[in-house]
Amino acid sequence: MKILQISVGIIRNAAGEIYITQRAADAHMAHKWEFPGGKIEAGESPQEAVIRELQEEVGIVTTSLQPFDKLEYQFPDRHITLWFWLVDSWEGEPWGKEGQPGRWVAQQDLVADEFPPANVPVIEKLIAG
Repeated sequence: MKILQISVGIIRNAAGEIYITQRAADAHMAHKWEFPGGKIEAGESPQEAVIRELQEEVGIVTTSLQPFDKLEYQFPDRHITLWFWLVDSWEGEPWGKEGQPGRWVAQQDLVADEFPPANVPVIEKLIAG
Protein backbone atom coordinates (compact mmCIF):
# COMPACT_ATOMS: atom_id res chain seq x y z
CA MET A 1 0.00 0.00 0.00
CA LYS A 2 1.42 3.33 -1.08
CA ILE A 3 1.18 6.17 1.44
CA LEU A 4 1.45 9.63 -0.14
CA GLN A 5 1.56 13.13 1.32
CA ILE A 6 0.60 15.72 -1.29
CA SER A 7 0.56 19.50 -1.03
CA VAL A 8 -1.70 21.42 -3.42
CA GLY A 9 -2.15 25.09 -4.30
CA ILE A 10 -5.53 26.67 -5.01
CA ILE A 11 -4.31 29.67 -7.03
CA ARG A 12 -7.05 32.31 -6.90
CA ASN A 13 -6.78 35.68 -8.66
CA ALA A 14 -8.44 38.98 -7.74
CA ALA A 15 -11.37 38.19 -10.08
CA GLY A 16 -12.17 35.05 -8.07
CA GLU A 17 -10.91 32.68 -10.76
CA ILE A 18 -8.89 29.57 -9.93
CA TYR A 19 -6.06 28.18 -12.06
CA ILE A 20 -6.37 24.44 -12.72
CA THR A 21 -4.25 22.02 -14.75
CA GLN A 22 -4.99 18.71 -16.47
CA ARG A 23 -3.36 15.45 -15.40
CA ALA A 24 -1.16 13.65 -17.93
CA ALA A 25 -2.49 10.71 -19.97
CA ASP A 26 -0.12 8.32 -18.17
CA ALA A 27 -0.82 9.63 -14.64
CA HIS A 28 -3.09 8.16 -11.93
CA MET A 29 -6.53 9.74 -12.62
CA ALA A 30 -5.43 10.61 -16.18
CA HIS A 31 -7.06 13.61 -17.91
CA LYS A 32 -8.79 14.81 -14.74
CA TRP A 33 -8.45 18.50 -13.84
CA GLU A 34 -6.57 19.30 -10.65
CA PHE A 35 -5.12 22.03 -8.50
CA PRO A 36 -1.35 22.10 -9.15
CA GLY A 37 0.91 20.55 -6.55
CA GLY A 38 2.71 17.35 -5.75
CA LYS A 39 4.41 15.03 -3.31
CA ILE A 40 5.95 16.35 -0.12
CA GLU A 41 9.64 15.35 -0.13
CA ALA A 42 11.49 13.97 2.91
CA GLY A 43 12.36 16.76 5.35
CA GLU A 44 10.01 19.22 3.63
CA SER A 45 7.00 20.86 5.31
CA PRO A 46 3.65 20.87 3.43
CA GLN A 47 4.05 24.65 2.99
CA GLU A 48 7.59 24.34 1.58
CA ALA A 49 6.37 21.58 -0.76
CA VAL A 50 3.52 23.60 -2.26
CA ILE A 51 5.79 26.60 -2.85
CA ARG A 52 8.37 24.38 -4.61
CA GLU A 53 5.75 22.46 -6.61
CA LEU A 54 4.01 25.62 -7.87
CA GLN A 55 7.34 26.98 -9.09
CA GLU A 56 8.18 23.67 -10.83
CA GLU A 57 4.73 22.99 -12.31
CA VAL A 58 3.25 26.38 -13.18
CA GLY A 59 6.22 28.76 -12.90
CA ILE A 60 5.01 31.09 -10.14
CA VAL A 61 6.72 32.32 -6.99
CA THR A 62 4.20 32.14 -4.13
CA THR A 63 4.26 35.24 -1.93
CA SER A 64 1.17 34.61 0.24
CA LEU A 65 -0.76 31.47 1.12
CA GLN A 66 -2.90 30.09 3.91
CA PRO A 67 -4.09 26.59 4.86
CA PHE A 68 -7.49 25.81 3.28
CA ASP A 69 -8.15 22.13 4.08
CA LYS A 70 -6.53 18.78 4.84
CA LEU A 71 -8.11 15.54 3.66
CA GLU A 72 -7.34 11.83 3.91
CA TYR A 73 -8.38 9.65 0.99
CA GLN A 74 -8.20 5.88 0.58
CA PHE A 75 -7.84 4.30 -2.87
CA PRO A 76 -7.62 0.51 -3.31
CA ASP A 77 -3.84 0.75 -3.83
CA ARG A 78 -2.85 3.95 -1.95
CA HIS A 79 -3.60 6.19 1.00
CA ILE A 80 -3.29 9.92 0.30
CA THR A 81 -3.10 12.85 2.67
CA LEU A 82 -3.85 16.07 0.78
CA TRP A 83 -2.87 19.50 2.14
CA PHE A 84 -4.75 22.29 0.33
CA TRP A 85 -3.40 25.86 0.39
CA LEU A 86 -5.20 28.98 -0.79
CA VAL A 87 -2.65 31.00 -2.78
CA ASP A 88 -3.80 34.59 -3.23
CA SER A 89 -0.53 36.35 -4.03
CA TRP A 90 2.31 35.33 -6.35
CA GLU A 91 4.84 36.59 -8.88
CA GLY A 92 4.61 35.58 -12.54
CA GLU A 93 1.71 34.20 -14.57
CA PRO A 94 0.86 30.51 -14.14
CA TRP A 95 1.36 28.29 -17.20
CA GLY A 96 1.83 24.58 -17.89
CA LYS A 97 5.59 24.38 -17.39
CA GLU A 98 5.55 20.57 -17.79
CA GLY A 99 3.44 20.74 -20.99
CA GLN A 100 0.13 20.23 -19.17
CA PRO A 101 -2.95 22.18 -20.25
CA GLY A 102 -4.08 24.84 -17.79
CA ARG A 103 -6.96 27.31 -17.56
CA TRP A 104 -8.61 29.86 -15.30
CA VAL A 105 -12.12 29.00 -14.14
CA ALA A 106 -14.51 31.05 -12.01
CA GLN A 107 -14.61 29.61 -8.48
CA GLN A 108 -18.42 29.08 -8.72
CA ASP A 109 -17.97 27.23 -12.06
CA LEU A 110 -15.70 24.44 -10.79
CA VAL A 111 -17.19 21.03 -11.67
CA ALA A 112 -16.42 18.37 -9.06
CA ASP A 113 -16.87 15.49 -11.55
CA GLU A 114 -13.94 16.82 -13.62
CA PHE A 115 -11.54 16.34 -10.67
CA PRO A 116 -10.25 13.24 -8.85
CA PRO A 117 -12.76 12.13 -6.17
CA ALA A 118 -10.43 13.21 -3.34
CA ASN A 119 -10.92 16.85 -4.43
CA VAL A 120 -14.73 16.85 -4.25
CA PRO A 121 -15.09 18.12 -0.63
CA VAL A 122 -12.68 21.00 -1.36
CA ILE A 123 -14.50 21.95 -4.57
CA GLU A 124 -17.84 21.92 -2.71
CA LYS A 125 -16.31 24.19 -0.03
CA LEU A 126 -14.98 26.57 -2.73
CA ILE A 127 -18.32 26.71 -4.56
CA ALA A 128 -20.14 27.39 -1.28
CA GLY A 129 -17.83 30.38 -0.91
